[in-house]
Amino acid sequence: MTTAAAPGKERKLVDMHWDPITRIIGNLGIYTKIDFENREVAECQSTSSMFRGYSVFMKGKDPRDAHFITSRICGICGDNHATCSIYAQQMAYGIKPPPLAEWIINLGEAAEYMFDHTLFQDNLVMVDWCEQMVKETNPAVLAKAETTAAPHSDIHGFKTIADIMRAFNPFTGSMYKEALHISRVTREMFCLMEGRHVHPSTLYPGGVGTVATPQVFTDYLVRLMHVLDFVKKVIPLNDDLFDFWVDAVPGYEEVGNRRILLGCWGSFQDPNYCDYDYKTMDAWGKKMFVTPGIIVDGKIVTNNLVDINVGMRILLGSSFYDGWENEQNFVNADPLGNPIHKSHPWNQTTLPHPQKRDFNGNYSWVMSPRWYDKRSDDHLALDTGGGPLARLWSTALSGLVDLPNIKATGSSVKINLPKSVQLPEMEFEWKIPTRSNTIERDRARIYFIAYSAAAAIYFLEQAMKEVRAGRTKVFNDFKVPEEAIGCGFHEAVRGVLSHHMVIKNGKIANYHPYPPTPWNASPRDSFGTPGPYEDAVNGMKIFEENNQDNFKGIDIMRTVRSFDPCLPCGVHMYLGNGKTIKTVHSPIFAGSAK
Repeated sequence: MTTAAAPGKERKLVDMHWDPITRIIGNLGIYTKIDFENREVAECQSTSSMFRGYSVFMKGKDPRDAHFITSRICGICGDNHATCSIYAQQMAYGIKPPPLAEWIINLGEAAEYMFDHTLFQDNLVMVDWCEQMVKETNPAVLAKAETTAAPHSDIHGFKTIADIMRAFNPFTGSMYKEALHISRVTREMFCLMEGRHVHPSTLYPGGVGTVATPQVFTDYLVRLMHVLDFVKKVIPLNDDLFDFWVDAVPGYEEVGNRRILLGCWGSFQDPNYCDYDYKTMDAWGKKMFVTPGIIVDGKIVTNNLVDINVGMRILLGSSFYDGWENEQNFVNADPLGNPIHKSHPWNQTTLPHPQKRDFNGNYSWVMSPRWYDKRSDDHLALDTGGGPLARLWSTALSGLVDLPNIKATGSSVKINLPKSVQLPEMEFEWKIPTRSNTIERDRARIYFIAYSAAAAIYFLEQAMKEVRAGRTKVFNDFKVPEEAIGCGFHEAVRGVLSHHMVIKNGKIANYHPYPPTPWNASPRDSFGTPGPYEDAVNGMKIFEENNQDNFKGIDIMRTVRSFDPCLPCGVHMYLGNGKTIKTVHSPIFAGSAK
């Protein structure tokens, strides 16, 4: 236990740590100081204890291997890395895949969003909101849920909010089990398009190896119809649950709330416009079926991918690396003549500096990606809103997406789902919220499953048009240039993803992938700005009913998980006085040690 000065008195702060929370690029730890008298998180620091080093060992590799290697960055969204890598390669090689190949990739990525969001939301996130957890952390809320009718029970079939909570109890709840089934179906859809999950076997720069037949698209469609039934139930079900929490627990909308600083790099290329030429990237970027954009305080700053690229800065701050000020500069200006900063990923040199973790100094292997806002001279600590929140927000504000079943209105996104196996046609509307908080990040995730399903219907129609017209070519050949640069922009399931590549003498001279994890999990940067996890938890009020001795930190865990930190499955808890509250599992090798 430590003490810290507060206006008028000293307040007692208790050190509480959750470490590790398994992450995409390492082991995430959340270190907090909690004021139990005032029910508030006084301080929060986010740390990663693992160094990966892909940017180090990519040097000297054949550029054509980049997507195979970088897909191994993650065992969850490796296909997003492979896709982003081939985007970067295609820019460097100056090639464009046949239209059918682009529709196939879009179908694969749509299936990946449906798969991952379903599995994460219903089998991981919802465990924090299920009956068993709420009974242990907020029994008064559960008692109220027992007598509160679910407004959309006529659609999803659960009479009370407590019934919804029970449906997500691990291994026994009906929605928990149904989500596991849907995640299997959507993974099958993915494999039909990209060959293997999660490291695709049919994606290449220049196209795909998928054999495009009417049968393969029919197999995809049959499965999609079952997904539509699921998502039509789960959207109103989630809305009922989250709306209940806001009404039942006054002030709960402030949990995980932070300034609206959202980044989206766009997803789903339109082959009618995208040629992968950097000089036209602004134009074809705006034609993506998820619109890129940077949102500050609820307003869009830019949806120009060139601006987004040029503004990227990699700061070190509190991370275990040395600066590269004296290292080689790879790119002085982009193909449009825009100056490229020394701290841009094209010019970054990774210089790891292992050292003891010091929360007053350096404490994480995650760097601090920021976006430079030239209007204010600020380096913005953007977050992804867990992925869907930023994607929907950017698409809604830009108002550019206008498909038969998806329309961005400027203040919302309307999603129309056709008649499916069990349920009639339904329209859903995701409206821009007033906050970027825990509940809205989780709510957006379910709406984006519907968005992906609706987009997949359109992609299927376009792919079948190509097949019916006899345009079945799915690959264009290419040559690797001696010198080139490329960048790929995509959305991993949990948010912004970019790959930056420099080729010299026909080999990779520099390669830096930036997935959502560094953006969301970054530590304090060189300006002292906290990363999004830290910012969202800092100063947060605690609504858990437990006292210090049996405190579970559920509001903190809900907030961190709302950003979708890949698989937050290995959670331990530690108090500064050395008392272990709960050990969920032992380290994997400990049980077999002799």
